[in-house]
Order: sequence, then C-alpha cells, then structure tokens
Amino acid sequence: MSRNTKINGLLLLVVAALAVLPLVLGLGDHKEEPFAGADAEAETAITEIAPDYEPWFSPLYEPPSGEVESALFALQAAIGAGVLAYYFGLRRGRRQGAERAAATAGAGSGAESGPAPGSRPGSGGAAGPAADTGAGAADGGGAASRSRD
Repeated sequence: MSRNTKINGLLLLVVAALAVLPLVLGLGDHKEEPFAGADAEAETAITEIAPDYEPWFSPLYEPPSGEVESALFALQAAIGAGVLAYYFGLRRGRRQGAERAAATAGAGSGAESGPAPGSRPGSGGAAGPAADTGAGAADGGGAASRSRD
C-alpha cells in the first residue's frame, strides 16, 4: 500500500469520526435543535445579551422553509466542491501532460531534440544580444541603435 493511499484512508477515517462522534456521544441532546447552524446560535446569543438589538440589514432572500435553506446550502457546497475538483484536476492534468512531454522529448535523439540553451523560440538557436533584439550584426544593431533626431 503506497504512502498516499495510507494518508487518504486516514483522512477518510478522521472525516467519518468527525461526523459520527457527535451523534454517538450525544452532544447537543439538551438542546431543542441539537445541530442548529452557527447563524441560529449567534442570533440566540445576541438576543440573550442585548434583547433590544436591531440588525443593520436584512437578507436579500429569505427561503420559505428550513428545508429549502438546507437544499440551497447543499447546492452551494456542491458547486464549490465542483470548482475545487475542476481546479485540482486541471492542475494534475497539466502536470501529467508536462511530464509526458518531457519524457517524449527526453526519448528523442539527444542534442537535436530542442533549442540551444539560452535561445528563444524562433531565434534559430542563436543566443546573445543579436537574438534578443532581433537585429543582425551586419547593420550595427538595426533600427534600435539609430539615434532619433
């Protein structure tokens, strides 16, 4: 079993424990809503501390029921998970593509497999100032070196 497989298994075990332990230990049994969200807990605490407190703003959309609110939250979480999975899949695919390209280039004929070190694509393999300016030595550096009067 590889190291990554062991780590993934351990992470799955930790996530399962985080989900099951509160249920097994009976955490929240003394509450009317044992697993209410943080918003509801905060609202209750604020009401106890300052009963005359008025919120600064109201929500743009108030779902008609708790079930609809839970469904929208689950949809938001699923979209976020999809975006993250796409990003990590894209990164992995690019890395694997680069590795394949490097392996293919490495399996080539050696010295003729790529441009000379220090050269730019399209410069014909020449390195140095002439390759950087695009000007040849025949005209003394080309238009870039002429004075502007």
